Formats: sequence, C-alpha cells, structure tokens
Amino acid sequence: MKPHLLISLAVTAIYSLSGCSQHPPRMNQPPKAASQNVSYNQTKTQATKKVNRQRYIAPRAQVKKAVPQRRVAALQRRIAPPRPAAVVRRHSAPQQPISQRPHLQMAYQRHIAPPQQYRPAPPRQPMGNGMPSISSGEVRRIGDQIFKNESGGDVNKLVHWNIGEDFASMGIGHFTWYPANRRQSFGNTFPGMLNYLESRGVRLPQWVQQAKHRGAPWRTRAQLRRDKNNPQVQELQRMLYETRYLQAEYIMQRAQRAMPKLVTTAPPHLRPMVAGNLNAVANSRGGWYPLIDYVNFKGEGLSRHGGYKGQNWGLLQVLEEMRPANPGQPALNEFADAAMRVLQRRVQNSPRKRNERRWLSGWNNRVSTYREII
Repeated sequence: MKPHLLISLAVTAIYSLSGCSQHPPRMNQPPKAASQNVSYNQTKTQATKKVNRQRYIAPRAQVKKAVPQRRVAALQRRIAPPRPAAVVRRHSAPQQPISQRPHLQMAYQRHIAPPQQYRPAPPRQPMGNGMPSISSGEVRRIGDQIFKNESGGDVNKLVHWNIGEDFASMGIGHFTWYPANRRQSFGNTFPGMLNYLESRGVRLPQWVQQAKHRGAPWRTRAQLRRDKNNPQVQELQRMLYETRYLQAEYIMQRAQRAMPKLVTTAPPHLRPMVAGNLNAVANSRGGWYPLIDYVNFKGEGLSRHGGYKGQNWGLLQVLEEMRPANPGQPALNEFADAAMRVLQRRVQNSPRKRNERRWLSGWNNRVSTYREII
C-alpha cells in the first residue's frame, strides 16, 4: 500500500474515534456553531422575501423615479388647461338671470325683450317716516316664499283655479283673473301685473295680450282643467315661471304704495297706533315679508265698505287689531296673532254657504311663517 493512502486512513480513523464529523473542516475556515447556522438561514429568508416584495408587491410609484415638479405642471397644462377664473362650480354659483342660462335662452328670447331693452329696477331708497329700504336679494327671497305659500312651489299651479272660487288664480301671487262680464268681488289684479311685466320689457303671448282686458278665456274651473295641457296654457305657464322675480317686485311695489295710505285711511284716533305698529314690523329683521305677503294675500283693506258685514280683513285691519309691540320678534309675533284674529272674524261673518272655515287651517300655516325670518 502506498504511503499517502495509509496517512488518509489513519486521519479518518482518528476523527471517527473522537466523535467528530465524517467530513473534516476545511483548513482555512473553522466550523460554524448551530446558532450561527439558524441566524444565517433567517437572514437568507428575509432577504428573499424583501426581493419578492419589491418585485411583486411594492407599488410602482415607490421604485419609480420622481418626476420633476416643473415637468408635471407642463404636462397638466397640455392635458387639461385651467378653467377661466369666471367659471365656478354650478352648486356654488349664485342664480344667474334667465338671459345668461343657456337652457332657458330660447324661452327668454320668446318672452323677454333683448337685454338692452330690459330696464333694471331703480335702486331702492329709504321710504322715509321711519320705513327701512329693501334689497333686491330680499325681494327674491320674499318672492320664493310667496310662490311656496300660494302654489307650494309647483309650476303647474301658476295657471290655476281654486275650488269654490269664481275666478282664475295666476302667477306666483295667484293674481285674480275674472272671466268677462262677471262681478269682481275681490278685485281683478292679474291685468295690472301684466301691465307691469310689459313695462319691464316682457313680451306677452299674443293671445294673452288680447285677453288681458277682455277677461280670462275660461268661464269655469272645469274648462281650465280641460285646457291645461294645450300649447297656449303651457306657454303662459312657462312665461309666468320665468318672470317670477318681476312679479315679486310688483307685489313689493304694491305694498309700498299702500304704506302712506294705511295711516291716512285709519280713523284719526287710531292713526298713531297704526303708524307705530307699521314701523315696528317694518323695522324688525325679516319684517318686510309679512307686510308684503299679507297685502298680496288679503289686500290693503283700505275700503271701509268692503268685506262681510262691513268689516274688511286687509293689512289695515291687522295693524288696527295689533297691540303695541317693540321691533323684533315681539312685533312679528303680535302681527301674526292679530292676522289670525282678523281672519277668524272674516270666517264668522262669511255666508255659511261659502264654507270658508275649511280654509282656516291653511291660513294659519301661512300666517305662522310671519314669525320666522326668511
């Protein structure tokens, strides 16, 4: 046997007898302990998971190189140019005039004169005698509330005929329009409102222009209901909706014209009280609304010969019925209470066949809004 084979067998036998591994360690690296082998395996596993996570799970944006801010701005300008400063979101924009709303432009051209012929209302001036001025924004809010009071805000009731009445009710204020040759028990107010619209540049439908002074073209409520869907009635209804804020101006001006007459028409011994109550309500926050709405609702009450049994139910009668109150919420509450007392007296004096008691609940709901600030 060769000498180097004998040496190898001898070394193997020595390690076997000493309990060492069959395979001797390398001469240039000492054997690793068991704890070191576990740490190595864990480190290897974690490194593998990290590589996999970066390869399959990590979002691309985390490994993608950031794009310079100036390049992002340039791309945004190319893809979506900025909106003009005058354009704002629809839900935050104030309501625009009809002439500036594209979806109503055709209707506007049909009924309204061109913008240069459409004269704006003169600026509101203080009325004097302690009466405050009123802004155009407040007039619009009052108009919306009157529309809600009379028609529930329903466009289909702008051309209407209430049960038990002998006249048609038109517009946001339900202006009365009697048929020709019929006794006008409560006044014929719709033709006057149409004249105001024409003075502000509104083009009335031809058939309305012809019927304005002759009287309503329907003799009964049933006849109007049959004609409700014909093109002429639909045209009138659309025109009345588009001019609702002009109608609110007309109602407001009617109430303002009546203010001086309310005091001079009252009996001499009641004039100081009527003037004081009128100023207390008008100088309350939100006080213009009950005054304007009640004039449209039940009239000025300037006639001493109107009403039932010689007792009228207009604004003058409410001011006479009021107890003195300070401006503010006390004046608004007292005005509402006095209005309901006047309306209840009307029902008591009314002919039994008219059955006006059925209206008291709705009247009470309307008068209750006078206590609120719209």
